Amino acid sequence: MSTPYIPSLDLSSYIDGDEAQRKKFSDELGRAFNDSGFVTITNHGVSQELIDKLYRNIQAVFGLSPEQKKKYEKVELAGQRGYTSPGKETAKGAKTADLKEFWQIGQEVTDGDPIKAEYPDNEVLEELPEFNEVTREIYKALENNGKHLLRAIATYLSLPIDYFDKHVHNGNSILRGIHYFPIENPDALPDDAVRAGAHEDINLITLLIGASADGLEVLTRSNEWLPIKAGHTDIVVNVGDMLQRLTNNKLRSTTHRVVNPPRELMKTSRFSVPFFLHPRSDMDLTSLESTIDEAHPKVYEDMTAGEYLDERLREIGLKK
Repeated sequence: MSTPYIPSLDLSSYIDGDEAQRKKFSDELGRAFNDSGFVTITNHGVSQELIDKLYRNIQAVFGLSPEQKKKYEKVELAGQRGYTSPGKETAKGAKTADLKEFWQIGQEVTDGDPIKAEYPDNEVLEELPEFNEVTREIYKALENNGKHLLRAIATYLSLPIDYFDKHVHNGNSILRGIHYFPIENPDALPDDAVRAGAHEDINLITLLIGASADGLEVLTRSNEWLPIKAGHTDIVVNVGDMLQRLTNNKLRSTTHRVVNPPRELMKTSRFSVPFFLHPRSDMDLTSLESTIDEAHPKVYEDMTAGEYLDERLREIGLKK
């Protein structure tokens, strides 16, 4: 097993670089996704001012009263838009719900694409108009970064550079603002209650922009939990289950968790904003022929992205 290699990659060297720089970026991204399963991305074009504004608004949302937040909880949408209250999401295989609440923003189709009919409208937060604006801006910025990263992944997989483009145009991506609320009475918690149980993401790749406190840990290929320190301006990127299925485990979905803070910090909040880059529902996740051979037999049954998302939402308790 190789030592986990966790590079910090300069996205501008891929977007604006020459052919050699783009190839180097693609190779390092692929290597990282084989070793540790994640990278950090610098020079991603999202200003610190915008990140700070995002986190101010995320904190303000969860500072609203329970009655105000409940107005935006639409159970029939399986947590895919608006507010989701505590106790609703459970990591796959876990018995106790995560200690969190969250707000989700989805795709806004503006070019007449018929796929608009598949997506519910976003919940417009009346109390904080700036929240709607800043999350929309962040969504588009991270979606654009994600498209460049998928192009680099396509090159690494010896696919046409635009292989993912049509699949993620107006894709079913989600921006999730998460509040890991204060733990007021630690002694009353079940032994297995954590802020986010060990899990893998459902989507192609996840882009995590900042966090207000430590707690995120990633399981390395050598089966060790590696803490990711908060407070930087980089974007942390990891592989999700859909990309793992497509590549027949060549690129492995990253297992991660958010652990409870030390006892003296349990009464404090943690905020986090991941962007889950999803394809359109009709994307075929059948494993690529190039990833299947005698040493690597096909692992997964054929399935579309929409079918897989539906299956996973039921597994984690958001959909009945």
